[in-house]
Amino acid sequence: MTEVEQHPLQPFLPQSAKVLMLGSFPPPRVRWSMDFFYPNYQNDMWRVLGLIFYGDKNRFVIEQDKKFDYKAVVDFCTSAGIAIFDTATAVKRQKGNASDKFLEIVQPSDLSVLLKQVPNCQAIATTGEKATDTIIESYNCTKPKIGTFSKLSINGRGYKFYRMPSTSRAYPMKLEQKAEFYKMMFSELGIGF
Repeated sequence: MTEVEQHPLQPFLPQSAKVLMLGSFPPPRVRWSMDFFYPNYQNDMWRVLGLIFYGDKNRFVIEQDKKFDYKAVVDFCTSAGIAIFDTATAVKRQKGNASDKFLEIVQPSDLSVLLKQVPNCQAIATTGEKATDTIIESYNCTKPKIGTFSKLSINGRGYKFYRMPSTSRAYPMKLEQKAEFYKMMFSELGIGF
């Protein structure tokens, strides 16, 4: 019997957040290179954001230690206005790995609670297929194409609901192409541009 795993991190919700980025669920702790979101050194989220905002995919990377720079990542997200959590607070890993394909959502995240804590938030962005599908199922909204948004209403407020490409290396798209999608979203939201 597969045991239920509770989310190991608290939502990261800076007061200035304009966007709430949502993955599905963190990988098993053995794959973490820092105690924050997108901690797997093989995940390119922090490389994508380094490339977009600093022109340097290694801006948040500590190469000799094969980990991400926790303080630089947190400082950046705070100043840029990027909130982060996941679409599930409890899951079962069917295969014990980090693959979304074998992740069973036991308890979806309550976005209404999260969004009340970030009053300036204009958009929600999912960073992968499982996260996108969880939002669709939870809030019965239209599924956007990758790199675009649809409308989503939570707590009587309208949000742009962006669907971004996964930053997992298993997702078949070059880092630079992924960065273009994310850059377009951040630009549309007035984040860093």
